[in-house]
Amino acid sequence: MKIWKSLLIVLIILVNLTVAQPSLAEAPKFTENPDYIEVTQALDELSQATAAQLQAEGSIPAETQRKIDELAFQKYALESGINWGQCDNQTGKTLAIYGKKPNKKDNKKSVYENGLYFLADGQITKSRWDCDGFYLPNDAKIVGLNPDGQVQEFPGPVAIKIPDGSQLVIKTNPETAAIEVNIPNTQFVKTDVATWFIPNVSQALIDTKIPNAPHKKS
Repeated sequence: MKIWKSLLIVLIILVNLTVAQPSLAEAPKFTENPDYIEVTQALDELSQATAAQLQAEGSIPAETQRKIDELAFQKYALESGINWGQCDNQTGKTLAIYGKKPNKKDNKKSVYENGLYFLADGQITKSRWDCDGFYLPNDAKIVGLNPDGQVQEFPGPVAIKIPDGSQLVIKTNPETAAIEVNIPNTQFVKTDVATWFIPNVSQALIDTKIPNAPHKKS
């Protein structure tokens, strides 16, 4: 009888371990997040360059220090567990943005890792809905992505990616009509690495689309 009781206890323990295994599994670490890796690398590179400049000249430009502070804050946000981005459209026009598919089945059916949505002027994407970035039409120009902060124009359309843990504010400069963003380490999507749908269309066509991006209610 004691043997049967012992076997029963062992069996119960094994069943409990089997059921509890998913809950005991470790959650993905923020250090494995590609955005965390990119932000950390950008911060390290800028800090090293700044240290050399500080030693040689005794000071660093205020703009450089601002970028370091912003990168450090983004890194902290990712370390705090914020694994989604938010887009705020202040361009005066409809903005095409990238975000996650509604469900996993859609991801399996598509060759693209995310979907293209439309965000109306003045709208901010919904909290915890991950805005990956935005689309820059073939007739648009943007400022602030290169080190010298000059206006950039492109022969075709591009997609701009933002790191998780960031609220991207996209504006239109009233004097130059160029797009401006508030995040220092936004970057172009590399089509040989990421599978994003990047059509070749103008802003005029984007403006004809019905806004459908999940957004905060006013």
